Amino acid sequence: MKKIIIGALVGGLIFFIWSAIIHMSPLGMVGITSLPDGVYDSFKSSGLGSGFYFFPGVVKNPTPEQRKAWQEQLTAGPYGILAYTAQGSAAMAPKQLISELVTDIVAAFIAACIIALIVAPYIKRVSVVALMGVFGWVSLLLSYWIWYNFPTPYVINEGFTEIIGWLLAGLAMAKIVPPRVRV
Repeated sequence: MKKIIIGALVGGLIFFIWSAIIHMSPLGMVGITSLPDGVYDSFKSSGLGSGFYFFPGVVKNPTPEQRKAWQEQLTAGPYGILAYTAQGSAAMAPKQLISELVTDIVAAFIAACIIALIVAPYIKRVSVVALMGVFGWVSLLLSYWIWYNFPTPYVINEGFTEIIGWLLAGLAMAKIVPPRVRV
């Protein structure tokens, strides 16, 4: 268990550093554009509370007429989602950085537990961790691309970040975490 924990700490830190490098470089803005000033200003003055919004909105338990009207709005466009925080925050607040590092370590712990169960040579165990990055990207970000029209360059860049990041973490973790012994 000690080597799994050490592997998780090292793997999580490697992934965190890799992600920081990517997100602080020009690659971190691939597929992201800024709202025009007028839109931003209208958000500030709207009184809108923090939340996750889909627009055009739909009422809960809509009547057939309401559902039809919503579908017409959706088809006519525009539509989208908005993750909105009404109060300000620093660009990289300590709480955000610490939370990100902790979640990366937790993810690496899961990966370390899995590769500890595998009877396989080093490169195959590295591949398993890299495939976890592929799995995460396919199961989450591609769904956002399909359902919410996340920009293709953004989705591809995030796939690159996840897959290469977990490959790099896997290179270290598979060295630290011993494979399961064949019984």
